[in-house]
Amino acid sequence: MPFLDRNFSIFQRQAQPRLIGVLFPTAHAAVYCKPLVIEGQLYIVLAQLSQGSHIYRWDGYGGTFVKIQDIDAARIQKPNDIETFTIDGEWYFVIADSSKAGSTTVYKWNKVGFYSHHSLHPWHRDTDAEYVETDNKPKLILASSTQTPVIYQWSKSQRQFTYLTEIPGMLDVHAVKHFHFGKALYLCLVRFIGDSKLVKWEGHRFTEIQALPSRGSVGAQPFRVAHWQYLVLGSDFSFSHVYLWDAGKLSFSRFQDWNVRAPRAFQVVPIHSVNLVLASSFKGNTIVYRHLVIDTSA
Repeated sequence: MPFLDRNFSIFQRQAQPRLIGVLFPTAHAAVYCKPLVIEGQLYIVLAQLSQGSHIYRWDGYGGTFVKIQDIDAARIQKPNDIETFTIDGEWYFVIADSSKAGSTTVYKWNKVGFYSHHSLHPWHRDTDAEYVETDNKPKLILASSTQTPVIYQWSKSQRQFTYLTEIPGMLDVHAVKHFHFGKALYLCLVRFIGDSKLVKWEGHRFTEIQALPSRGSVGAQPFRVAHWQYLVLGSDFSFSHVYLWDAGKLSFSRFQDWNVRAPRAFQVVPIHSVNLVLASSFKGNTIVYRHLVIDTSA
């Protein structure tokens, strides 16, 4: 049977606002840093709460990141999330803006830099964006503090996202994460107050499958190790909960608790035959968990 065990104290590190061995511009209240590689060139989209958000290009000769572009401060005032994706071979990214006066905006690559392609609904204080594909149709799902999650679908004729529908009855969703099991698409709708929800795409809409207790949760991450599907729900008030997918019941069951102070992100890092999960903390040390499989047949 599998289990996740925190047994590598050597991997614990106090968070440091810098990159070791790489010259990177000083960030000012950075909230998200998203790398993407286009035609072999590395770019970084850096979202900040102060002094604007920017795009950097890696200079292999100088061994540093060079700022190539400022992001429109009139649209992006309080960024909260970045998602990158490709549609028909073209690169895009979207920044979810959580300010009262900002607007969640999609940017498109034009061989030189990124330009504002179009804005989605303004003034809704979006906290998260998630890119998914259903029935070969690209979609963006926006979580907001002012309304239920909104789904936009890519229009081939208009070459932009257009409003499709909402996920009803799901107020106060802070973040959205997706995973696939078989051919089915599932979303975890993360809520800070009340239960988080697991929903499934049923062809034209999402239907609720399961409620997951998650008081104080602002982040979640589904991840897969071999044939085991997990979901970790972080919590600012208590232990973070790890759930294991039951393929027979098509639902999650409580699996393990993690003691991480105010977790903000979980990242799976496979290294050869070892699978690690990095749990970053807002108030304490970042902790690394290792996935172990124990043979209980003996």
